Amino acid sequence: MKPIRFAAIGLDHFHIHAQIELMLGQGAEFVAYCGTEEQFFKKSCAATYPQAKRVEDRRRILEDRSIDLVLSAAVNSERAPLGIEVMRHGKDFMVDKPGVTSLDQLAEVRQVQAETGRIYSICYGHLVSPATVKARELLRSGAIGKLVNVVSLNPHRRNRDRRPDWFFQREKFGGILADIGSHACDQFLYFTGRLDAEIVSATVANRANPEFPSFQDFGEILLRTPEVTGYCRVDWFTPDGLPTWGDGRTTLIGTEGYIELRKNVDIAGRPGTNHLFLVDRAGVQHIDCSGVALSYASQLVADIRDRTETAMSQAHCFRAAELAITAQAMAERA
Repeated sequence: MKPIRFAAIGLDHFHIHAQIELMLGQGAEFVAYCGTEEQFFKKSCAATYPQAKRVEDRRRILEDRSIDLVLSAAVNSERAPLGIEVMRHGKDFMVDKPGVTSLDQLAEVRQVQAETGRIYSICYGHLVSPATVKARELLRSGAIGKLVNVVSLNPHRRNRDRRPDWFFQREKFGGILADIGSHACDQFLYFTGRLDAEIVSATVANRANPEFPSFQDFGEILLRTPEVTGYCRVDWFTPDGLPTWGDGRTTLIGTEGYIELRKNVDIAGRPGTNHLFLVDRAGVQHIDCSGVALSYASQLVADIRDRTETAMSQAHCFRAAELAITAQAMAERA
């Protein structure tokens, strides 16, 4: 089989490099890119991917019929319009989160995706987190009984000197819940296995950044399905002393035990990332999930070839985005 050929449009967030690496890991060919990288990027596309050609006009990518997939980490508010354009040109689209920043954008994305049959894949955290994948495997095996509650804590480091101006503008970044809160909404659907979740309440605030009045540095969401409740907290308060960008944690409470994930760091001292702690009737167990295989990229390649939805269903993709945007709107109304 011929390898998948892909390009990148919109290099405004450094997550684009991780997206590129996902596809290269599946033998896909990176052929072109369009956009201006922020000056704080540690590595440039030109230096890292000499096989790909830089083009000034994105139409050269959109109109190239040999390109199957377009990746993007554009300015948040520009991602959905770009994805619509990509799908209308007969190509699939993989975008960094948030894939949409308003309900109007989401409605148009859903309509165009249904009309074209193209893939609109938002790269949520569960797709690239070995610990999260292992946790759902344990949950489905009955390791902690019936799921009762999901707590998702997602602190981030602000890194002011490494953030572009658009990052602090509400109309461009979309709000803290629509942005990093979308990971928690996706994760709640992933663990519960349901799409009928709803937002109970939501809060956003600017607690420590008065120089950026429209920026939000704190947010929280309460979610529920008929059988499971959830709580999400997101913030930009990670202190400089932590040796990573945020101490992301997830706790799954079951009727017979619980699972805690330390995705980025174990502050107790264990090296590495992707730590999982299982507590049940037999005791306490630490599981190193760093070697757990991830299937998202390989499944996405198969979906592109076979026109299937094995990597992530469009219903899940869009529902997670809808929950995050709904929470954002609810919090701002309040």
